[in-house]
Amino acid sequence: MIRSPRYLGTGVAFLLAAGTWWLAQQGAEVPAYEPQPDSPNFYLEHFTATTMGQDGKPDKRLSAERMIHYPADDSTELAQPRMTVFDNDRPPWRIQSETGWVSGDREIVLLKGEVKIDRSAAEGVKPLHLTTRNLRVQPEQNYAETDEYVYAESDDSWVESTGMQAWLKKPMRIKLLAKVRGRYEVD
Repeated sequence: MIRSPRYLGTGVAFLLAAGTWWLAQQGAEVPAYEPQPDSPNFYLEHFTATTMGQDGKPDKRLSAERMIHYPADDSTELAQPRMTVFDNDRPPWRIQSETGWVSGDREIVLLKGEVKIDRSAAEGVKPLHLTTRNLRVQPEQNYAETDEYVYAESDDSWVESTGMQAWLKKPMRIKLLAKVRGRYEVD
């Protein structure tokens, strides 16, 4: 029997140290973290990216409430994206949707859900407001298209169709693809 509290404390400390060493020897090594191929590697909130033209002026701007990047295919998902396509001598096109997706090569932007496209009025330019769904945008070509229903209005004129192709810079034009009907008010 141990009579001294000093020996008792030393014995308990020795047993704790030996137990800790034994537990450390029994533990498995922690593996390094390896993300799953379909897992995102980063995200941003409230971001804006602007590309500049050769003249040093803004060419396009993409903003979103949230951006999630996937390294497997280098694609990006967007929440509430807003795209602006600038045209030097005309008001810019403003495009917004519920969600979006950007391809890894940045050649395609899919704007999903309800899509609104607006251009303000200016001298010699009437305002234009379009509503559609699921718009495919090729940013480098300033081109957008959809196979969905399209409703467009400008002042007191309106047109609707199924499907649309739009070239957003000079020579700016919109091609309505099927079931086109509307009303055009002459000044």
